[in-house]
Amino acid sequence: MTVKAVETPGDREAFIRVPWALYRDDPAWVPPLLMERRDHLNPKKNPFFQKAEARFWLALRDGRPVGRISAQVNRAHLDRHNDATGHFGMLEAEDDAETFRALLQAAEDWLRGRGLTRIAGPFSLSINEESGLLVEGFHYPPSLMMGHARPYYAARLEELGYAKIKDLICYHYDARNDLPPAVAHVMRKAMTSQDLVIRPLDMKNYAQDLRVIRDIFNDAWSENWGFIPMSEADLQHMAKELKPIVRPQSIAIAELGGEPVAMAIGLPNVNEAIADLNGRLLPFGWAKLLWRLKVRTTKTARVPLMGVRKAYHSSLLGAALAISVIERIRESQKALGVESGELSWILEDNLPMRRMIEQFGGEAYKTYRIYARGLGS
Repeated sequence: MTVKAVETPGDREAFIRVPWALYRDDPAWVPPLLMERRDHLNPKKNPFFQKAEARFWLALRDGRPVGRISAQVNRAHLDRHNDATGHFGMLEAEDDAETFRALLQAAEDWLRGRGLTRIAGPFSLSINEESGLLVEGFHYPPSLMMGHARPYYAARLEELGYAKIKDLICYHYDARNDLPPAVAHVMRKAMTSQDLVIRPLDMKNYAQDLRVIRDIFNDAWSENWGFIPMSEADLQHMAKELKPIVRPQSIAIAELGGEPVAMAIGLPNVNEAIADLNGRLLPFGWAKLLWRLKVRTTKTARVPLMGVRKAYHSSLLGAALAISVIERIRESQKALGVESGELSWILEDNLPMRRMIEQFGGEAYKTYRIYARGLGS
C-alpha cells in the first residue's frame, strides 16, 4: 500500500471516484455529480482556493485506489482564530488501519511542514462547505451538501489519537405538520405587535438580496464556534450555484421596520433528484434532473442556512423571528409538494436553537463530528 500525491488530471479523477468503490453496496450513499466534484476541486471555480492552500493524496493498494484525503491551510480561518490549526477533509478509505494511518500521516506531515501545530476536520473543504464525519444516522441518505461515511471511519480516526471537539446535529422535520399551538402563538404575537414583514427573495434584485443574506449570516453567526465570514467571492459563487434551483419562495427575509433582521434558505434536496444518475449528467441526466427539480419537484428539502441578527439573540422576539422565517419556508415547501426535510447543521451546544427546533417538531436524527489532535514534532 502506498500514498501518492495528486499531481495529474488522471490522479484527480481517480481521487474523485474513490467513493464509488467504497460505497457500491451502501443503499444510503448518493453518488455526487462528477461535474460538480470536479468544479469543487478546481481552483479556478471554487473561491475557497483564493484564501487557502490545499493538497490531495490517494492511497493505492497494488495500484488500485483504496482511499483518499485532503489537507488545507485555510488563511481565512487562521486570520480569524489564530490557532495554528490546519484542516483535513475528503476522507474516504477502506476498513484498514494501515490505510487510515498512511493517509492521515501524509496530511499531518504536510501541515506540520507549514508550521501548524494542530489538525482538525473533516472539512471538505471548509466549514462553510461539507463539515464533519457522520457518526450517527448511517442508514439515512445524505442531504444536499452533506457528507456520508461508513461506521468504521470514526473508530479508525480515534485509534490514531483523534478526539471529538464538536458535534453537528441534523434535524428531520415533517413539512406537512402545522406549528404546535404554543409555537404558533409566539409567532403570531410577534407578527401583530411588531412592524414585521416576511418576504420572499426578489428575483429582480437577486444579487442585492443575496448580499442581505450574507450580511445577516456574517452578523448572526459571528460568535459561533469555527465561524468564517462569507466573502464577496463566496457570495458570487453561492449566487451562481443557487440560481438554477432557487425559487423566490425558497428564501424568507424578515424585515423589522424596513430593516432586514433574519433570513432562512430552503432548497430542494438535489441528492434525491440525482440518486440514480451515478454521477453523470450525460446523455440523459440533464433532462431527468431538470424535470425532477422543475416539474415533479423533490419530496425532500434542506434548510442549510438560517440566521437572526445578534441584536435579537436570547430574546423572545429573536425566537419569534427564527420561527417566522423557518415557518415561511415550510409553508412554501409544503405548497410545492415537499413532505419532509432536514434542518442542518446545528452546533450541539447551541441549546436555544435546538430547543426551538424541537418545539417546532424537529427530531435529531443525524450527527456529524469534528475531530482534532496535536501535531507535535
